[in-house]
This record gives sequence, structure tokens and C-alpha cells, in this order.
Amino acid sequence: MVLLGIDLGSSSVKAALVQADTGQILATGQYPPTEMAIDASQPGWAEQDPETWWDAARRAVGSAMSTAGIAAGDVKAVGVAYQMHGLVCLDKAGQSLRPSIIWCDSRAVEIGNDAFEALGSETCLPRLLNSPGNFTASKLRWVQQNQPELFEQIDKVCLPGDYLASRLTGQTVTTVSGLSEGMLWDFQDKQPASVLLDHYGVPENMLADRVQTFGLQGELTAQSAELFGLSAGTPVTYRAGDQPNNALSLNVLNAGEIAATAGTSGVVYGVADTVKYDPQSRINSFAHVNHADDDPRLGLLLCINGTGIANAWGKRMVGGDLDYVQLNDLAEQAPVGSDGLSVLPFGNGAERMLGNAEVGGHLGFADFNRHGREHIARAVQEGIAFSFAYGMDILRETGVDLGVIRAGRANLFLSPLFRQTLANIADCQIELYETDGAVGAARGAGIGAGIYASPEDAFANLERVGGTDPNSDEQTQTRDAYTRWSEYLQALL
Repeated sequence: MVLLGIDLGSSSVKAALVQADTGQILATGQYPPTEMAIDASQPGWAEQDPETWWDAARRAVGSAMSTAGIAAGDVKAVGVAYQMHGLVCLDKAGQSLRPSIIWCDSRAVEIGNDAFEALGSETCLPRLLNSPGNFTASKLRWVQQNQPELFEQIDKVCLPGDYLASRLTGQTVTTVSGLSEGMLWDFQDKQPASVLLDHYGVPENMLADRVQTFGLQGELTAQSAELFGLSAGTPVTYRAGDQPNNALSLNVLNAGEIAATAGTSGVVYGVADTVKYDPQSRINSFAHVNHADDDPRLGLLLCINGTGIANAWGKRMVGGDLDYVQLNDLAEQAPVGSDGLSVLPFGNGAERMLGNAEVGGHLGFADFNRHGREHIARAVQEGIAFSFAYGMDILRETGVDLGVIRAGRANLFLSPLFRQTLANIADCQIELYETDGAVGAARGAGIGAGIYASPEDAFANLERVGGTDPNSDEQTQTRDAYTRWSEYLQALL
């Protein structure tokens, strides 16, 4: 019995085939092999053609199926993960009316800010748990204001994962988790967010009907099954945005559990069992995959723009001839605290956790007589770890109890120095697992199809493949370095 997970990202679409009873990854596929194009026809814009996603998904699944060498009928359920916050506008025939305005498009920032001011924080925060911001609802308002003729043709609006599932099944539906990430769900009234929809003049019937995150969400049509090399009638039984899904892939479902990623940007995703929000909107709160009205699970998402991209910058500065393993070895040659050198890794745009301040990247307290490239290499990784810890302090302020940090064995979490610095300053154990978004979506499909009796059953064979504990011998030096780093940041802010 095989489960298929599809992870629709903004760079590529990945697919994974997982043997349900053993958890073995039979095969994976990815398309394109490089990166999907993002159309930025104007400054701050970012769009992708949904048809490109569909073609990439078909190719990724086809590649995985060919590699695994299994029959179409072996796949018993499909799960979908996707890039969050995007807007797809569909007409009555289910066709996309325009390119998707994706997550990193900033054209609707002022629209969201104006709505937050007009409605007031006392209305928005208890209901939406966030400022309307640059999320899906505000993107739709931009279409209404700037493309009114197209807006009149919209039958349904949906998120990228809703679109992919719609093409697979012929049914356009969404989830509470998905609506919450678009600022389209009212946590107080437990219904679509009429307070914001009415303010924007958007009719509620533009939203798709809701289904459960885990459960039947449609069955593959004969046409889509033929295109994907699957069987008609195969159920789609799970969907979630990429960060909630990443948390699911790491079995992060309960209060106090934390999922982290450290790719180009970094994310810390903590789970709370009561409805919480940050009064300063430095972090975002969304319905987690296992959220229910009578048993809430909120995902509190902290995003750090300058993570892997900062480490890549450090690599270029100290010698682009080094690979990342060599870079880590170089950084290990410097002492804890980088002999006083501090790096603020905020050179990749405005940082939400800093109140949307754009402070830029900084290298501070350099001593030209003492500091060499090993100090720079280490200070960059320490600075990234400190930015994670800074954000985790905000999560604590919001009332989230932080326990073990779980992460996939990838990107910066491959660096022992980065892991040790983060474990020391956060005073948390770090656990590493061999998983990713597509594998998580496959396991989610198994839960939704009832193949697994519970999430605990689904992750019974998820094996820890490494980890890092705080080093008490280094913690004082690490904390001293973090204090210096924090004071440097506060002076700039």
C-alpha cells in the first residue's frame, strides 16, 4: 500500500512515494530540476502561472512513479502541500483567470496596513490573529481595485494547494487551516472572516466550501489520473500549507513542540493549544493541521529572511572555493563567540520579527589585527542561530512553551556548529529526521484515508537520525556572545 505526497513550492514541485506500513520512501521526483520562474514584471511583484504548477506536478509524480516501478493502482491516497498565502482566481469553468499572486509578492502591503488601521487591532487580532497584512485577502482586494473586469469574472478564489487539488479532482474546496493563512477565517466566530470580507467588499460566496484537513477531499478524475499515471478514483485525503505540513512531517502536533527549517530563509514553528497571537504582529498565528474548534491547535510561525542566504554570503566573502563542509570546518577553527565579532544576518529585506524594520546585514566589532576568515565564517552562523533565538524569545512572550526543536537533516541543520550554537542559546535539544514536505504530505494522506489509525500510528516509524544537546561547558560563552549581539541589534533598531 503506497501513499503519494505532492509538495508545490515556488521553486519546484516535489513528489514522494511512501510505503504505508514501513514508512519507507520508495522514490521521489522533482520538477523542474533547477527553479521555476517567478515573473516580477514590476518591483515588489511576484507571480507564477498555475498551469506551470500543474505541468511540474505531473512531471514530478511521473518521475517518482517511474523510479519506484509500481503500478497505478498501488497508490491508495494522495496528499498535497503547497506554498502558502498565494491567490488563485478561478472562473465558473475552474480555469485560472490570471497568474497567481504568490507569497513573496508585496503589492498588497499598504492595502493590508490600511485595513488594519481602519478595523483596529482590537478587532483584527482576536479574530484574525494577525494584521490583514500582505496575505491572500489583501491580494484579492488589489485585484478588485486594479482589475475590476477580471474580478467580476471570479467564481472562486483559492490557495495554490486548493488549485492543484481542484485540477486533480474537479472539486474546488479549501480548509480552515488554509483560510486562516489568507486572513479569511474568524477564530472568534468560527466562520469565514466576514469582518474583513465586508471591509474589502468581497462576497463570501467567492470562498470555496470547506473540508477537513485530514479526510476525503475528492477523487482523481479519469483525465487527471491518466495524465499522472494513477488510477481514477484515487482519493485526495490531505492538504496543508508548507509550514504546517513541514511541522506535520516532523510529528510536531502538540503544544510545546517546535519545527524548524533553515533554507534560504528560516522558520520556527511552535504549536499552542490555546488561541494566541502576538500583539505586535511580529509572528503569525494560523490554524495548525490538527486544529479543531473544541480542541485548538495553533501554529505560531516566525520567519527569518536572512538564514541560508546569509551563510551563502559568508561563504562568498571568505572564499567561494570552499564547499559547505569545508566552510563549517573553517568556522570551527574560531572560538565560541568568534572572538568578539558579531554578524547581524538581516540583509534580505524587511524582517517581520523586527517590526518590519529593514536594518540590513552588519558585521560589527571587527578587529583587523585579530579577526580572520574563520571568525567571519563562525560569526555568520552564530548570528543566524542568535536570530532564531531572538525570535524564539518572542514566541515565549506570546505564551508558547518551547521544548525540543525538530528539524529535517538539511541545509544549515547539517552544520554541527550551527546546531550547537542554537541548542546552547535556546537551551533546547535539537532532533534531526530524514523527511521533507512531500513525505509529510504522503503521511498526511495516510491519516486522512484512515490507513493510519492516528497521527501517532503514522509516525511510529519516523526515526531520529541525529541531534544536538546543549553543551553546558560552552553556554556561558554563547550567552555572552548573544548578549553582545542583542545589544548591537537594539542599538540599530
